[in-house]
Amino acid sequence: MSVNFNKDSVFNLKEIKLDSIRKDVDGLLVDGEQPVMAFHTVRDQLVFTNRRIIAIDVQGMTGTRRSFTSLPYARIQYFTIQTPGFGEIFADTELYVMFSNRFTARFEFKSKTDIGKIARLIGDYALR
Repeated sequence: MSVNFNKDSVFNLKEIKLDSIRKDVDGLLVDGEQPVMAFHTVRDQLVFTNRRIIAIDVQGMTGTRRSFTSLPYARIQYFTIQTPGFGEIFADTELYVMFSNRFTARFEFKSKTDIGKIARLIGDYALR
């Protein structure tokens, strides 16, 4: 599913190596900002930096059109993690991030994702 914050979106995200991040993300990073974790769907990416979450929505048949969304940790009010239950067929973990403007971002991660690492990352940077 694509990264689209105009509707209640769920992403089926799988972790990728930081060197697999789209090169156009480099142009968005500010001084001192570094990618910490990255995830992808078939075409889209989600990058957690030490300052924000960057969502990259690849659009169109050729994938040359991209939409970038910046979600700063400083605007996070709270977040919720929902882990899979025992014996679930699709053992995915969901992350809900609520921002001060009442916007909620919803992310779905593949079962092997270390959700604790993501929670610590958000907590560490949101509480500064």
